[in-house]
Amino acid sequence: MARSPLAPKPEPHETGRSRQRAWVEVDTAAISRNARSIQQLIGEGTSLMAVVKADGYGHGAVAVARAALHGGAASLGVATLAEGVELRREGIQAPVLVLGNLTQVEELRSCLRWQLMPTISSMREALLCQNLASGSGRTMPLQLKLDTGMARLGADWQEGPRLVASLRELDAIELAGLYSHLASADLPPTADEGLTYLQQQRFEQVLTSLRVQGLAAGCRHLANSAGTLRHRQHHFDMVRVGLALYGHPPATHLADSVALEPAMQVHARVTLVRLVPAGVGVSYGHRHRTTAPTRLAVLAIGYADGVPRQLSNRMEVLFQGKRLPQVGAITMDQLVIDATAAPDLDIGGVVTLLGSQGQEQITPADWSSRCDIIPWEVLCGFKRRLPRLEGGEEGWPRWDGDPDGPEQVDGTEPPPSGP
Repeated sequence: MARSPLAPKPEPHETGRSRQRAWVEVDTAAISRNARSIQQLIGEGTSLMAVVKADGYGHGAVAVARAALHGGAASLGVATLAEGVELRREGIQAPVLVLGNLTQVEELRSCLRWQLMPTISSMREALLCQNLASGSGRTMPLQLKLDTGMARLGADWQEGPRLVASLRELDAIELAGLYSHLASADLPPTADEGLTYLQQQRFEQVLTSLRVQGLAAGCRHLANSAGTLRHRQHHFDMVRVGLALYGHPPATHLADSVALEPAMQVHARVTLVRLVPAGVGVSYGHRHRTTAPTRLAVLAIGYADGVPRQLSNRMEVLFQGKRLPQVGAITMDQLVIDATAAPDLDIGGVVTLLGSQGQEQITPADWSSRCDIIPWEVLCGFKRRLPRLEGGEEGWPRWDGDPDGPEQVDGTEPPPSGP
């Protein structure tokens, strides 16, 4: 992003952490190690797709994609066209599957131009791709999604063999894969009520029918993170891993399936410390009132950055290995903590909202369990106005110092000369 001619040049001491109110640290080496651990779990006969949608679950899609590929991932999954284009613009050449449904001609034309694989759920999109590819003189790879029990995207699983046969008759497209999505693999088997097994059966029934007809399905995949950790029978040719790639099991009963390292830490700086007497109401609505003389510290981070407002009076932060409670309503740009037990914490001091200090750790699951959301939502909630500090085994060498994050990508704009 170009610097305004009126913007002063940063002083040397103002770079990196020193001038940030709050930031996210992403250990890209941990992501690479997680990818290697998952690849070891699934074995050589199954490839790993790293799901980097939603800006890499809040970690930064481009950095995550590179780290996952370095760790052995063979392909990448995104949700939107713009997310795929961003990867291509950054020079990433690995296969990219767009998991969302693209229905417009211009969207599919951009997929062809940027060498992205669209997901289709019907012959309508397949015929659009056929026409676009025929006019370009190129073959267009795509993947067919089947609904085996999610009732979301995908064609009815019973239509799978017929659709595959029809797709194989189109000369300008390549059926690169056939897949479905598990709806409840993260639940314990007793709570799942057999749905995962039923989806597995339906998917295998389609594959059996295709084998009988001599029809190739391309890359076959069913498992998300939960399916990957749950059982090898869900693996097929490839697994699509999101949450586990970032170091978090999708359920506590799956936590021992593979060793994972959390890749994200979130930090914020103290902007004000004040002493108040007992009986003082804190923040909007005075949802907390002090019961004794209290040392309050204001942190420059709030729900606009990704800290759920539902955590008001329900979360802690870490300072020097101690847990300090958050008090009062979390506001758009700030929150308040009770720092009475931390006399060394002063203006400019840094606390950890997510991450580890000593023996203490605060995880996305800790947050999600307290405000009735899920860990995925916690990670994806961190906005691009929080800078990312990327690093790993050799320290933290690269700083995305733009507090507004990278510019948004227009997914319909073709490249000047292709990727």
